[in-house]
Amino acid sequence: RSFAAGADGEARLSRVLREKFPRASAIRVADISGGCGAMYEIHIESEEFREKRTVQQHQMVNQALREEIKSMHGLRIFTSVPK
Repeated sequence: RSFAAGADGEARLSRVLREKFPRASAIRVADISGGCGAMYEIHIESEEFREKRTVQQHQMVNQALREEIKSMHGLRIFTSVPK
């Protein structure tokens, strides 16, 4: 099963992340592969990350997107906790 490219892929990843991180105050997904859907950059700000190390935060995102990641070449993850 191939992953949807471009804006479709961004919208799909955003939907999955919204479901998995309902307390997120900000979620931004960008296709950085030139529109082919092979690589994404994700920014998530969520209370769920509070008191977790960066590696743990990234593991949570990887786990949430485990099915989608199978068809990607790369993923850049940026996580933060609301101020």
